[in-house]
Amino acid sequence: MTPTNNLNQLDPTFMYTQIFKDILLDMEFDTQAVKQFLNYCRNNNCMNPQNINRFEKEYNAQSTIWWYTYSHSISYMLSCALRSVEGDTIINMGFLIRDLHQQIQQLHQQQINSRHNKPFTVYRGQGLSKANFEKLQKTIGGLMSFNNFLFTNVEKDISLEISYSASENADTVGILFVMFIDPRIKSPPFAFIQDVSSFKEEKEILFSMRTVFRVCAIRQMGNNSQLYQVELELTSDDDQQLRLLTNRIREDIGDGTGWQKLGNLLLKIGQFNKAEELYNVLLERTFDESEKAVYYNQLGLISWNQGDCEKAIWYYKQGLEIWQRTLASNHPDLATSYNNIAGVYNNMGEYPKALSSHEKALEIRQETLSSNHLDIATSYNNIGGVYHSMGEYSKALSFYEKSLEIRQKTLPSNHPDLATSYNNIGGMYHNTKEYSKALSFYEKALEIQQNTLPENHLDLATSNNNIGATYNNMGEYSKALLYYERALKIWRVVLSPTHPYIKNLKESFELVRQRIIKHV
Repeated sequence: MTPTNNLNQLDPTFMYTQIFKDILLDMEFDTQAVKQFLNYCRNNNCMNPQNINRFEKEYNAQSTIWWYTYSHSISYMLSCALRSVEGDTIINMGFLIRDLHQQIQQLHQQQINSRHNKPFTVYRGQGLSKANFEKLQKTIGGLMSFNNFLFTNVEKDISLEISYSASENADTVGILFVMFIDPRIKSPPFAFIQDVSSFKEEKEILFSMRTVFRVCAIRQMGNNSQLYQVELELTSDDDQQLRLLTNRIREDIGDGTGWQKLGNLLLKIGQFNKAEELYNVLLERTFDESEKAVYYNQLGLISWNQGDCEKAIWYYKQGLEIWQRTLASNHPDLATSYNNIAGVYNNMGEYPKALSSHEKALEIRQETLSSNHLDIATSYNNIGGVYHSMGEYSKALSFYEKSLEIRQKTLPSNHPDLATSYNNIGGMYHNTKEYSKALSFYEKALEIQQNTLPENHLDLATSNNNIGATYNNMGEYSKALLYYERALKIWRVVLSPTHPYIKNLKESFELVRQRIIKHV
């Protein structure tokens, strides 16, 4: 469940679960997918051995709802994965997501005349943390999305009992959701599942993932300050900004097979370990040279993000070698290779090599692409980055601004690439000790990222770290510590404990802490 502070804006998790869903629904899964899921369950102790053996023998696409209602392990595992956009689990359960959605869709079509011909009300009882309840209270009149498959009941008493039970926990607020459903509203499918559920006595309606509601009212129930009724009305996804961004992210992910698109999506959301595993499998399976070049390039990008420059450059050069053999000398894919290799050289401090490689990429792109193409913006941005590293700030700013100009013309105003531009310009001002200007650009970047990226994305850590460093240099140590803590929290989740980002930030964190103690 994801309420947001902006009344007509949906949580970014909503967008990424939609793209995952679209990709998975287009994919074909075989019996190997079921075996892979069960191996995942065995290795992670996700399900008891008896149920694993039974699932292996009995599962088929028409039994998905039965299994989803029968096995708490399956429903809990999938709900957690969809809520946090956890790519590893989502991929392992991909066949089940597809089958579950399709079975709900089939039932919805069968019931459309008999059960979905007039508005009705359903109920859901659950507990919310006090922090999430405070967020929910601010969204009256706004949108709220359920990114997982949503159980509801036509009988109020059962849901109310769950709400009462949740309210008895000191750390949670019991919520009775009262949901008004108009079947004429365009929304993900839903269905009465009593006939196919493992609980025949329950009169449940199951909604497919990504259902959106408008929050109509929130009322305390009686004298219990930890029990509330929340009235919701089914609505369509009318977040225009998020829809534009979703379409743009789909374009960024590109074409190709479902597995290729999944790999690109995992890269986009910063889940590098799972992306690496997936691309290694794809590399082993293909005999096509052009596909190998793409996979080498993606593995290089993953290694670069993991802080392994030597491994990254090896992968990039493998891809470049294939493309140099098979493509014309001005093909845009060669520009991609030169650009990526340059990024590694820049990280290694080999600036002349980085500049030379970036200039090769820019030359190809200017020759083959329109003047406002986003790849040209990328080249300008990256050349600016090299000049920034070399301390040539006026040249850096010039290239950063050229890049930003193209991105502002071409991208939705909330696209993460604009945040990258703002961060880079902020970094340039930070280095010239113009801290107020730096802070302004960093805050613009962070605002976009908070509204468009999953909560543990690396770019969010970068922005928080940048703002922390700026406050540190401005002598506002308490604020610096706050932002450093946020960055460190993300990096500890995403990166290995030995990554240089974590080491450097811990040192900065300790220095700021000592300064606070000194000034107390």
